[in-house]
Amino acid sequence: MDDAIQDRLRIREVVENWAIWRDAGDWERFKSVWHPDGTMMATWFQGPAERFIEVSREGWDKGVSILHFLGGSSIDVAGTRAIAQTKMTISQRATVDGVGCDVVCTGRFYDFFEERSEVWAIVLRQPIYEKDRLDAVDPAATLALDPVLLARFPAGYRHLGYLQTKAGFTVKTGLPGLTGEAVTRLYEEGAAWLNGSPSPGDPR
Repeated sequence: MDDAIQDRLRIREVVENWAIWRDAGDWERFKSVWHPDGTMMATWFQGPAERFIEVSREGWDKGVSILHFLGGSSIDVAGTRAIAQTKMTISQRATVDGVGCDVVCTGRFYDFFEERSEVWAIVLRQPIYEKDRLDAVDPAATLALDPVLLARFPAGYRHLGYLQTKAGFTVKTGLPGLTGEAVTRLYEEGAAWLNGSPSPGDPR
């Protein structure tokens, strides 16, 4: 097995561990998928991975239900750097105006990886939000959505943003979707990372 295949297998293992350990509340092992300066970007959180772990744990203790499911990966490796794109779904359950609801968002995890001291870990994770839907847990329930609030968010995470806002989160707008300026810029930043840019998220 050549080095490139081994690197891809190690990176894929990190991606899978992220989902398993985060969703299982295995916070100590979850720390290991990040480099110390790692950054997490999401609809409801943007900042250091260390703080993301803290607030995820706080939410877990309060009963916040956010789960992840993974699909295939495409991983580009350039020396000690890599970009991993992994198909995923984000599932969240919460109450919207008194009605229990599930939202499912399909997209990709777009991860900036680096190997340091022979350890591959995430430097930056930026999800790409492609399509979502919102359903009442009880199919007999009636839910009327606020069209003004719904229109605040891009199509890729419109219902996810709606549910999270109703649940008390502050949701960031303008995140990457299937097409558009934000995802084009992300691809440019990823290519620059593989070519030696000073930091992830830097288009140079």
